[in-house]
Amino acid sequence: MLSWRKWAAIILGSLLISAGINFFLMPLMILDGGLIGIALIVNYLFHVQVGLTMLICSIPIFALAWFQSRSMIYQSINGLLLSSYVIDLLSPYRFYFLYYIEWTPFTRAVIGGFCIGTGIGIMLRNGSTTGGTDLLAHYLSRYIPLNVGVIIFLTDFLIIGTGAFLLPENTFLLSLITVAAGGVATSLCTWNLPHNHHFRQE
Repeated sequence: MLSWRKWAAIILGSLLISAGINFFLMPLMILDGGLIGIALIVNYLFHVQVGLTMLICSIPIFALAWFQSRSMIYQSINGLLLSSYVIDLLSPYRFYFLYYIEWTPFTRAVIGGFCIGTGIGIMLRNGSTTGGTDLLAHYLSRYIPLNVGVIIFLTDFLIIGTGAFLLPENTFLLSLITVAAGGVATSLCTWNLPHNHHFRQE
């Protein structure tokens, strides 16, 4: 049974991630890294819902993690399901947000990345994730002497690099800014988090 603190972290993290994606990144076709970045690429090219794509892409990752640490899967599944749901739930309100508030592309990239990075960091800090690459990063941090946020930051560039071949050039630059802002936010949220920090059963 999850504690109220962990549920609060999952809900707050999901809202921040969803806001960053829907209100700041998607209007300008900006990418983030990791699983979210993959889902955004699929959305931009094929118009498939971001949350749904995240769920589908998480299946092989959870299957791999099943043989490594099942407790991590149990603690991540709630974050994945809720964040995916909230992302698609807030999607229709994207244009209302755009209508009332105007931002420069640079500002959108920074704020969007910071929102997503903070949301992921809050979850990681409280023993949960949205699954995907942050789940793998948390697992790898047990064996690699790097902060969780740094590992996520490095893997993000692989996704951004792939998107660079499929999307306009200005999208690539703004996506790099988003990844940088998200990496800083996640690192701040997970600072001093032990490398062998395990997902706790509650």
